[in-house]
Formats: sequence, structure tokens, C-alpha cells
Amino acid sequence: MSKILIIDDEKVIRATLKEILEYENYKISEAQDGEEGLKMLQEEDFDLVLCDIKMPKMDGLEVLEQASQLDKQPQFIMISAHGSIETAVEATKKGAFDFVPKPPDLNRLLLTVRNALDKKNLVSETKVLKKKLSKKLDMVGESPAILHVKDTIEKVAPTDARVLITGPNGTGKELVAHWLHKKSNRSNEPFIAVNCAAIPAELIESELFGHEKGSFTSAVKQRVGKFEQANSGTLFLDEIGDMSLSAQSKVLRALQEHKITRVGGDKDIKVDVRVLAATNKDLKKEIEEGNFREDLYHRLSVILIQVPALKDRSEDIPLLVEKFLDDIAKEYGTAKKDISKEAIKELQKFPWTGNIRELRNVVERLVILGEKTISLEDIKKYADY
Repeated sequence: MSKILIIDDEKVIRATLKEILEYENYKISEAQDGEEGLKMLQEEDFDLVLCDIKMPKMDGLEVLEQASQLDKQPQFIMISAHGSIETAVEATKKGAFDFVPKPPDLNRLLLTVRNALDKKNLVSETKVLKKKLSKKLDMVGESPAILHVKDTIEKVAPTDARVLITGPNGTGKELVAHWLHKKSNRSNEPFIAVNCAAIPAELIESELFGHEKGSFTSAVKQRVGKFEQANSGTLFLDEIGDMSLSAQSKVLRALQEHKITRVGGDKDIKVDVRVLAATNKDLKKEIEEGNFREDLYHRLSVILIQVPALKDRSEDIPLLVEKFLDDIAKEYGTAKKDISKEAIKELQKFPWTGNIRELRNVVERLVILGEKTISLEDIKKYADY
């Protein structure tokens, strides 16, 4: 049940709002002025606050401003009998979800309350997901090769330099891109990933730059592309070696001029995007064979990060296995399994052509099929080598 606090110096208004909202199954608390309301916000968690702007002792905008410093911030809907456009704009600038004049229209009030609570829930879910994602994005390893990658990320992330990430499939190139974004000044802005190999050549330009309605047969409405979606944030072009030459030329223009044009459009759209790219191909060889533009390569490879294959960092396998055992236990809701030293040593001997992705799959198989403590015998039975 959502908890709502009503802060208003008019008893009749508080009673009316309380009756309406309790009928909608919200849990309601009341405060008769700003000071009392702020004290209640400091002592108790609320999902939403309906707050009068003009009150004795402390006005609503001051309550809103001070509440924004709390650990758990509720949504605010400001209410006033003396509202104006200027007042509404000021309230919004200070973080209010919306402004409702007195006496409030019942339908509008309830709709605004529902929308504000939906936003509160979305913000809370996003924080939880970010926390989970942060744990999943741990870059595990202490080998010299992986420490070099970590050190490069620390130096490069705070800049806007473009980065080309190379390495075999399954080594964690997207993980490196996520860390570059997470440690950058754009970390609170969008991170948009595009797998260039998974999109047909005839659709890649629409995917990246968007299209106007009617620009081709199936373009039944306007579409915003990935460059625009990533505006102010980071665009990660995975498997860029598979991008068509036509799309490459448009990406080059976007990098040079910081603007794009939607397919079927003639209007330039400014974009502020940091581009990270990744490939498992030898792009210099692709350039020689006429499959990749040399000028685009030089634009993308301001910084090069080579992600090592797992066989070149086998000393990290014990740490990776422990992480995967922990992750899988949490996903399955079961007790974490142990693994013997002999089993770990055997895993370190494998070639791991699928790299970290393959290791994770093998560990999951061992968790499902192996004994309580995964043994050398389990490795020989189920590791498929």
C-alpha cells in the first residue's frame, strides 16, 4: 500500500484529500504545516507528498528543497490556491512531479497521484537493477593482462576519447565498454549497445540513425535511432567489423560533425555521443581487403584496448569460478557448491576457445550435474573436453 503525506494548513483541505485518497486504498498521514511535515519526512518513509505551497512557518517549496536531501526521496505534488505558471515552473525546477491548483479537480488529482507513484516505483526498480547490474559487471581477475586492462579503463574512462576494444569472442569486450561508461562523466546518461552483426545490412542505417515515416515500405511511423537515444551518453557499437560500408560512411560523418540525418530525412540532428566500438576481427586486414574504411578505423581507435583470451590469463580461473559458483547459487536459490583444488587445476589446463562465456557455461553444468563438492571426476565427466 502506497504511503502519502498531506501537508496543508487548511484542515478542510486535508480532510477532503484524505477521504478521497483513502477511498483509493492509499495510506494517508497529515501534517498541518511545513515544519511538522518535514519532521515526519525525516522520521518516516513516504512514497508521495501532497504539499501546499503557501503555509506559515515553512512554505512548501522549502519543504520540497530540504526533502530532496533525504536518502529516500518521495515524489512531490505541489498544491496552491494562488497558482501561476511561474509558481509551477519554480516547483518543477526544484524537483516537484507536478503542480495542482486548488480546489483540485478529482480526476486530474487521482491521475497525477497514480503517475507520480508509477514514477516512484520506476525509480526504485531502476536503482535495484543498477545495483544488481553493478554486481554482475565485476571485472574479475588479478593477472597482469587483466590488470593492464583495468588500468587503461581508469585512465581513459573520465575522458571523451573514443575506444576500440578488440579480442576473441567471449572475452568480455562489452563488459569493458560498460566499465568505461560507468566510470565516465556520462555514467548517469544512457548506455546504448548495438550488435552490428545481428542487424541485417539493409536495416543497420535505420537502426543507428532512425528514419522518417514513409522513407521505405515498412516505415509506418517515425523512428529515433540509437545515436539519438544515446545523446549525452555512450553508444557501444559491438562487432563493428560487420558493419556495411554505407553505414560506415555515415558513422564517420557523425563522428566528424557530431550530427546525423535520419533515413528519408533532410534535417541535420546534433548529437553529443561518446562512441565505443568492439570487434573480434583484424580491422587492419579488413581495410586491406576493402571491407572496412581506414579513416573510420583511425577515428574509432584513439585508444585501443586488447582484451586477453582466457588461456592467456589462466591464473584468473580460480577467481572466475568462485564468482560463477556464487552467482549461480543466487540465481537458482540454492546453497553455493564448493570445488576441489584438483578440479580447478584441471580447468586451468583447458584451451577455452569460448573464453569466459564458455567457462561460465561449464561451471553451471558442473553445478547442476556435479556432486556437492565439484571434483576432478566431475570435471572429466561433464566439462566436455
